Amino acid sequence: QVLLAESGGGLVQAGGSLRLSCVVSGNNYRDYIMGWYRQAPGKQRDLVADMSSGGRRNYADSVKGRFTISRDNVKNTVYLQMNSLKPEDTAVYYCNFVGLRRYSDTYWGLGTQVTVSS
Repeated sequence: QVLLAESGGGLVQAGGSLRLSCVVSGNNYRDYIMGWYRQAPGKQRDLVADMSSGGRRNYADSVKGRFTISRDNVKNTVYLQMNSLKPEDTAVYYCNFVGLRRYSDTYWGLGTQVTVSS
């Protein structure tokens, strides 16, 4: 059982920065994808960025050049550095883990609120 614990959300002014962290426990998968999704009120949950166990990174077009996903294997933590934040980045951000075996197993964190004021 993989458990995810997010932290780092908060209130920030437009143009500011935040770093989200997600501590992963119970990972026994050799191959996996870790990432961040976000969900604004009344909207669907969308991918922000993800990173494979092999190091491949993928970003939503709306955050390219502003957000960076990274991983610390020693601390079992994935980060999302968010710079040049905009009011439209306001959402609940969820950590996501997909374990890849014969079938994929998907896990979610509880989410952390990010609010960007104009």
